[in-house]
Amino acid sequence: MAREAESDGDALTNGEESGTFHRVLRRAVDVRAREVSAMLMAFAYFFFVLSAWFVLRPIREQVGAAAGVSRLPWLYAGTLTAMFICNPLFSSLVVRYSVRRFIVITYQFFVANLLVFFVLMRVVASTEGSTGDAWVGRAFYIWTSVFNLFVVSVFWCFMADYFRSEQATRLFGFIAVGGTLGSIAGSEVTAVFASRIGHANLLLVSVALLELAVLTVVRFPAREPDAGRTDESAAHLLLPIGGSTWAGFTHVMRSPYLFGIAAFLILLNIGSTILYFEQAAIVGRYFPDRATQTTVFAQIELAVQVLTLVTQIFLTGRILRWVGLAAGLAFLPVVSMIGFAALGAVPVFAALAAFTIVRRAGNFALNNPAMEILFTVVPREDKYKAKSFIETFVYRGGDQVGAWTFTALGAMGLGLAGIAFAAVPIAALWLGLSVWLGRRQALLAGERTGGLPAAATLPA
Repeated sequence: MAREAESDGDALTNGEESGTFHRVLRRAVDVRAREVSAMLMAFAYFFFVLSAWFVLRPIREQVGAAAGVSRLPWLYAGTLTAMFICNPLFSSLVVRYSVRRFIVITYQFFVANLLVFFVLMRVVASTEGSTGDAWVGRAFYIWTSVFNLFVVSVFWCFMADYFRSEQATRLFGFIAVGGTLGSIAGSEVTAVFASRIGHANLLLVSVALLELAVLTVVRFPAREPDAGRTDESAAHLLLPIGGSTWAGFTHVMRSPYLFGIAAFLILLNIGSTILYFEQAAIVGRYFPDRATQTTVFAQIELAVQVLTLVTQIFLTGRILRWVGLAAGLAFLPVVSMIGFAALGAVPVFAALAAFTIVRRAGNFALNNPAMEILFTVVPREDKYKAKSFIETFVYRGGDQVGAWTFTALGAMGLGLAGIAFAAVPIAALWLGLSVWLGRRQALLAGERTGGLPAAATLPA
């Protein structure tokens, strides 16, 4: 009896502590008690994924700046080719293995790649400026351009599958804070240690962080099923998605909604690529030293992530709930119209840095969570295959279009200012599409709530 009483007392104490923690957490995010564990695990998962990537990102940016603007279109072409090869391989994993299993396999594949690059940087590219250094740098640039999209896309595929549309609106902003903190941590690690331990050793830091992300996936809690929804059982993470390896491509071509999301990403990336090329040119002009370039890129990333963090904590969830998804999607196109016009008027480093920081922070804090909500209303197969196809191959296709657009505009005699002005109407077209997608998602979410089968939510 004493033991039973003691056990009951411990359970009561733990319940009180859990209740207190939940009340404190509710001050930051509108989370239900049964959602806390999954939300915090998702928070940690995203922290590890983005910290692993942002340890590597400044190294990639330095390689791009060192290569010069004239070589970037070819690096982008190599990236698109790699995406074309990797997409069907990833889809084949989705068809064959359970969700937990193919996520683990995907991350372990990238861990193995990082270890290979560690050896290459230590052995082949040990002398700065050598032929081996140049070729390893180009390969690393292409590989990291594939790496960052896949590791982040796999995370958000999982989130769109695990959380429903109503949950996503409430929780994705807070979950994104985990990624922002990871971005800050990764950027700071590189900014502090790049000149002390070298680029190669930083790759091992990224490896350790990816392994922690894998551990989080393995321990992720099962989801409680919804009444009447056989596709959302508690065991759904243990079941293969099935279907066709090429469903990602065919479903995007057949669905106006998915095709619209793909077009949204292409327009986003055309603007991003134009800004990226202008960044490479301007930073290369102002900071010729490689170590200084790496530090500058890391400092910009740090500023981006700090601004993102403040926005996510105080504004993201409120904006998406109060003014709607369409307004959240429209924010970045409006910023881009203003920013490109300003950069065209004053093409200097200060204008570039300000625009880059605001645009990237807006992308992380508002545009990315809003975009992920778009996928919560599609069938489960599309949450992995079509979503991955859009966020990897289509995304990099947008890079390629943007890269050659920049090159073509330059060949026509436009300077940095003229190219920036040319990006303004592209952002205006992007704005119109964002409003349509936000309204369409609200309609599809209402259909799903009304009990229609998942397959009926996307018109042919």
